[in-house]
Order: sequence, then structure tokens, then C-alpha cells
Amino acid sequence: MIGVANRLHTVEEYYFSKKLREVNMLIANGKPIINLGIGSPDMQPPQKVIDAIATSLQNPNAHKYQSYQGLPELREAMAAFYNEHFHVALSPLNEVLPLMGSKEGIMHISMAYLNEGDEVLIPNPGYPTYESVTKLVGAKPLFYELDAINNWSPDLKALSKRDLSKVKIMWVNYPHMPTGALPAKTLFTDLVAFAKKHNILIVNDNPYSFVLNETQESILSIPGAKEVCLELNSLSKTFNMAGWRVGMVVGDSSHISNILKVKSNMDSGMFYGIQKGAIEALKCTKMWYVTLNNVYQKRRDLVWQLADALNCTYDKEATGLFVWAKLPGHLKSEAFIDSVLKNNHIFITPGTIFGSKGEGYIRFSLCASTEVLEEAIARVR
Repeated sequence: MIGVANRLHTVEEYYFSKKLREVNMLIANGKPIINLGIGSPDMQPPQKVIDAIATSLQNPNAHKYQSYQGLPELREAMAAFYNEHFHVALSPLNEVLPLMGSKEGIMHISMAYLNEGDEVLIPNPGYPTYESVTKLVGAKPLFYELDAINNWSPDLKALSKRDLSKVKIMWVNYPHMPTGALPAKTLFTDLVAFAKKHNILIVNDNPYSFVLNETQESILSIPGAKEVCLELNSLSKTFNMAGWRVGMVVGDSSHISNILKVKSNMDSGMFYGIQKGAIEALKCTKMWYVTLNNVYQKRRDLVWQLADALNCTYDKEATGLFVWAKLPGHLKSEAFIDSVLKNNHIFITPGTIFGSKGEGYIRFSLCASTEVLEEAIARVR
């Protein structure tokens, strides 16, 4: 047998990759499973986005290799998007890098900045990919705990008392996933000061700004942030384009240049038609966001009813594509969701996949129709 690389011993297969095989097997065996686990938007992108990709196929350049940096007009659209919604000025020439989904940016940034033995600050609870990518590049995860008492914000004073001499990157994610918490009023300012004090690159992963949230914020809006911060963003949730794989990393040109050194050796450019569709999406008017959120608000109301039926509690001030709910008593997350899957044929995400601080919580996705959600409520009641 040919042995695998040592790095593979540090990570497990992604939870949803494994669990959805189980769910799909149940479906194949005739079980009427309702999937409220994964945040994959079930609605269509804007029609003009679909029209743009269809029209683009006739362009003589559509099927050729594309620029590693993306079409100039795509970078211009991304810069305009940031200027309009986040009040952040970016140069489309060298401060914007389109990505094939923001998830690949986590790997590119890590490969650009982390050496073996470097340390990385990772939120608990937080997106599991931060930890797995850190391990895959040979760096060491250092977890910082978040909890409801502090509105899921980091305690930077406590962090400053730790030995941070080997820390190169800190991952933050606001609006927060999985909890839906918004950043405290001074959090981004405090993070920039923290990064400068400890010489750490802070990366804000920001794909949930537009879902059930009226105020869009970027860490790059803080004066001096570009020196020590990057931001990831995505079209997946905002424009129902998860399968298109379109994201971006934005920040100072020196950081973007470093990331491009990695990215340009990993792929050969994004498909022309997808870029043309993304350009149209980024030009959407306010009406798109209003219409999208009207749908999600109705769905969230039903998910709250479902959470009530399961005797869970939740924060009605939270935002985003999910409802983060606390289980009653001392119930364990994975045992609870397995019971609901077996008895009610509903798949819900256990909070533990986001870290130890997720124990006692579950996460519902809003990516299901009102009819499906009403059926889920009926099954539980």
C-alpha cells in the first residue's frame, strides 16, 4: 500500500460530505428526509444573471483560458459593489482578486502566509474549514472561545494575555456563522488595533452580510485596516449562486499579490460565462435584496416555530441564512439530531461540528420552501 501524506492524518473528511451520504442513503431507501442542514440556497439567481451566462456562450473568447485575475470588468464590478454597500474604496487593478468561491481563498491565504509551526487564531464555534486548512498546511490551530454571554464576540483583552508570538493569521467571521451574531459596534476597530499590536493578519470571512441584515459592514472600512486585514466575500448566499463558485478576496495590493502567487499556480482562470453572470449579479438594485429577504423572513418565522416545537431557544436579533438554537437541559447536539433524523426524518446540523462551544446547540438552514418547513413542523408536533 502507498502511504498517504502525513497531513491527511490531521484532518477528517468534511462533516457534510460524510453526513449527506447517510442522508442520501436514507432517501434512496424511501425515507422522506427533509434537509435543513446545509446552507445551499434553493432559489434561482436573478434572471439577468442567467441570461448573461447564456449570451456569453456565443462570445468567441468564452471557451478559452481566462485571466488568473479575472475579467477587468468583473474586478471593477466587485470594487463598485464594495464602494456602494460597504463604503470601502478598492482599486480594481490590484486590490480585488476574484475566487472560485471564497472557500478556496481560505486555502490560498493560508498557503501564502503560513509556514509549518506557525499558529492561527480560530473561532470556537466557527467554520470548520479554518481548522482543517490550518492543519493541512502544517500550522497549529489556537482556538479562541465565543459565547452567547458576550454576543459571540472575541475577548481581545484575554487573548492579548496569551503568548501570540507565533500567531500569523486570525480568522474572524461577521456576521457570524453559525450563530448569526452581528459585530459589536467597536469590534472591527478593536480588531485592527489588536492586529497591529501583535503583528497578525486578520481575515474577515463575510458572505452573510445581505441575508436578513439591513446594515452591511466591512472590516476594511476601519482606517488603517488594509495594512493588517483581508476580507473574503461571496456571491453564493447573496445571489443564490452557491454552485457557480464565485467569491473574492479584497485588501491591500501587497497581500493580493502574495495570494495571486498561490492562486495562479492552482487554476487556469474562472469560466468566462460565470464571470459575465457575476458582473450582472453585482449590479443588482436594492429591490433584489428586499425581495430575497422577504422570502427568508417568512421562512425564518416558520423555523422559529419548528425550534419552539423542539423546545429550543434562539436569538431573534440574529441574522443570516440559519437559525442557531439552544437545546433544552443538558441534551447533546449529535444525539439530538440523530434522534430527530430517525424519528421525524428531518436533518438538522449539530452545533458540535463548529467546535466544542457548539455543544448543546443545533443549526437550522433557511434553504427550504415554506411548504417543506410547514411539513417539518407538522412532523414534530
